[in-house]
Amino acid sequence: MILEAAMLNVKPGLESDFESAFKKASTIISSSHGYISHELHRCIEVQGKYLLLVRWETLESHTIGFRGSAEYQEWKKLLHHFYEPFPTVEHFQKVEINTIQS
Repeated sequence: MILEAAMLNVKPGLESDFESAFKKASTIISSSHGYISHELHRCIEVQGKYLLLVRWETLESHTIGFRGSAEYQEWKKLLHHFYEPFPTVEHFQKVEINTIQS
């Protein structure tokens, strides 16, 4: 499983519009091959700042499958005009930590 993390900075005053558009966009991403789940979090300290977490089966499910799809074009149309600056997207793998109990 791959965790996609994106810090989204929404232009001032557009937060409500962004959240409404994101609800629509959620149906697009959730129908993608290799999609597992996603969460959107609103920052408490900084107005207009959000954290998007998306779980994918593989890195390619996101970078090739979703981003290369016609559905991604609709995603972009709904959401990308809200961001300033444009978000950096990073991908993470879980680190397995084995603890030895004595």
